[in-house]
Amino acid sequence: MAKSTKKETVDKKNAPKTETLKSWRPNKQQRFVLGCLLVLFSIALLVAFISFYVNGQWQTDQSAVSELGDRSEVVQNWLGKFGAFLADLIVYRGFGLASFVLVRLFFLTGLFLALEMSTKRLKSIWFWDLFAIIIVSVLFGFFATSAPELGGTIGYELNLFLQDYIGKTGTLLTLLFGLIIYLIFKIKLSPEKIQSYFDSTKKEFKSELGSLKPQQAESAYNLEEFAIEEDPQLDNIHLKSDVTQFEINKEALKPTINHSSEIDLNPVVKPLQMDIKPATVAPVVHTEEFVIEKAEEEDIIEENLASRLVADFGLFDPTLDLSNYKFPTIDLLKEYSTGGITINQEELEENKNKIVDTLRNYKIEIAQIKATVGPSVTLYEIVPEAGIRISKIKSLEDDIALSLSALGIRIIAPIPGKGTIGIEVPNKNPTMVSMKSVIGSAKFQEAEMELPIALGKTISNETFVVDLAKMPHLLMAGATGQGKSVGLNAVLTSLLYKKHPAEVKFVLVDPKKVELTLFNKIERHYLAKLPDTDDAIITDNAKVVNTLNSLCVEMDNRYSLLKDAMVRNIKEYNEKFRARKLNPEAGHRFLPYIILVVDEFADLIMTAGKEVEIPIARLAQLARAIGIHLIIATQRPSVNVITGLIKANFPARIAFRVTSKIDSRTILDTQGADQLIGRGDLLYTNGNDVVRVQCAFIDTPEVEKITDFIGSQKAYATAYLLPEFVGEETGINLDMDISERDTLFREAAEIIVNAQQGSASLLQRKLKLGYNRAGRLIDQLEAAGIVGPFEGSKARSVNISDLSALDQFFNNEQN
Repeated sequence: MAKSTKKETVDKKNAPKTETLKSWRPNKQQRFVLGCLLVLFSIALLVAFISFYVNGQWQTDQSAVSELGDRSEVVQNWLGKFGAFLADLIVYRGFGLASFVLVRLFFLTGLFLALEMSTKRLKSIWFWDLFAIIIVSVLFGFFATSAPELGGTIGYELNLFLQDYIGKTGTLLTLLFGLIIYLIFKIKLSPEKIQSYFDSTKKEFKSELGSLKPQQAESAYNLEEFAIEEDPQLDNIHLKSDVTQFEINKEALKPTINHSSEIDLNPVVKPLQMDIKPATVAPVVHTEEFVIEKAEEEDIIEENLASRLVADFGLFDPTLDLSNYKFPTIDLLKEYSTGGITINQEELEENKNKIVDTLRNYKIEIAQIKATVGPSVTLYEIVPEAGIRISKIKSLEDDIALSLSALGIRIIAPIPGKGTIGIEVPNKNPTMVSMKSVIGSAKFQEAEMELPIALGKTISNETFVVDLAKMPHLLMAGATGQGKSVGLNAVLTSLLYKKHPAEVKFVLVDPKKVELTLFNKIERHYLAKLPDTDDAIITDNAKVVNTLNSLCVEMDNRYSLLKDAMVRNIKEYNEKFRARKLNPEAGHRFLPYIILVVDEFADLIMTAGKEVEIPIARLAQLARAIGIHLIIATQRPSVNVITGLIKANFPARIAFRVTSKIDSRTILDTQGADQLIGRGDLLYTNGNDVVRVQCAFIDTPEVEKITDFIGSQKAYATAYLLPEFVGEETGINLDMDISERDTLFREAAEIIVNAQQGSASLLQRKLKLGYNRAGRLIDQLEAAGIVGPFEGSKARSVNISDLSALDQFFNNEQN
């Protein structure tokens, strides 16, 4: 039984390698070498082609081309016999003078590969240059029939082919039409440019007639109007390395024992085999991305212009504002251990015997047992003999813990997806899981997730990575000192290593005032805050309510943008914005993910109560689609803190060690968190199975190094500003003078009455105003009696039914 299990393990290890070979792509070094080869080949072609035409060498070398194998043959080409062969093949037998365009194509292709540039622009260049090669070749074949070296064999034969079917006139018209297509679509020649050229020529002609001095005729073309922009992408190239290469000693990551052991029990008739399955750590994979600064953006007027803009400028890149931003390097993190697991053979043998003896005392025989060693816990999987009730084994949890003298064991009966019963026993010498080993793992580096979070390692020593965007919100609970704050730091660090400042923003709430203060250094990179506030990290509970309500306003504004864009979620919206299908002048913008982190939720509930619970519940219910995600931590998982309204909208939960089974049921809806061993030992659930994970440890000095590294780089002018929230008690005098009304008061009133919805966000969209001015207009409309008072999250009522009644209202005011 053990041998087959070992064989299956080997097959699983070899399977990813086969898949990797099938999906092979050239890496950075291979692309650079290939690019350099193409650049040098283009130079060789240029030398061969020029030599072909110099001093009529094509005539002298043509006879020697067929005798390339004869070393005594002498050629005049500067590139020798190989150059003579290339020139004869590509120029004489190919496209003639138009073959020089191929030099440019190979040179640009090599440059794009060597510099890791986007290949989307390269496809357009290849298409139009090949189009130009054919047109120019046939043109030379049409006009220079006596000089075949100008148009090449292909151009000459294509010209004769066309003339046989459509004659000389038809051939000439076809070539002119092809030239017009190239001028319009490639050189961007337009009737407006032609008209402006003739207007300028006419003015110059009149000025020359007015002057008596004869002057030499100027150039017939206005170079400014007919300038050909061949390669705007080569003007400004900025390279940005998103992730620095990670190097980890692979040998140090291997466990000390790499074999399985078979253990025979003498008292049992059947030998019990225990497979020890240490997990291996995959090698580190690094990724690098390069961003090319695009040309100046044009105004998008209609939806059908998007494809043309993408072809000209490429996809919109929100990271260009910080194009030189560098992601933190892995050497900022500390390696606390060798990264492997030391398997204590004596401890495994002793625990196995105690488990078997304890179960035998209660007349429970075991058919098979095997062990999987994790960083802090070992999982013993047992298969009982036929006829044994699972509930009988589960009821012996305390007896097994007593016999093992363990801090606390956890019985999984049965293990989901397996026909076995699991007994998790803490190791006497647990191994610390460092954040460096988790961040550097291939599973995290290759994770194709929107918001990847590396929590730690599972009981089988595999890196545990989850996607916050799919949770979509996370609830963390645990007693004091069990690892909640370290877990929050692990979450934030994971996102800092994977997401650019333009892609994610954090709203940090820290009632303790000391846990998240280190992140102040990255305020202008990653943090979001309310306008007119000094600190981005919120430590005053009185400001939390305004911040939460401001996020609700941001949520409503984003849903309006999604509605106008006719998309369902933030991912589709940003993809549409990147493709330049949304007009920024209509209020559309790239939407970064916003992550709200609350370090101690119980303290907020005690001080603010419903004022905090209601916006939290509203965000949890609706904010998933528009990219606002919540991470809430508390050390008191009681029902008056984690209410049913909160729990219903937080399917993803993390439980560190708690003091009672009641607290475990409150956070996980099942027991088990009270049996954890502490120091980062956690249970994770997302509504399905419960997974035991050893949280990665990251110390305060490591976080400080990361924030210093990010904070020392160029940042935005300010932190990401949330919309200002105007509360119910604004202190504004509603008895406003008519003369003090905003100039847009009547227009705003017409919009509100026409929509029958009184909200500041509506005025923002329709009148393109800031939130402060829109809020003042709402207050003035309330003072005038057009809209009703503030009603929390609901829109204000409108007291005037239609526009005719509104006109009557203004007439009465004037009288």
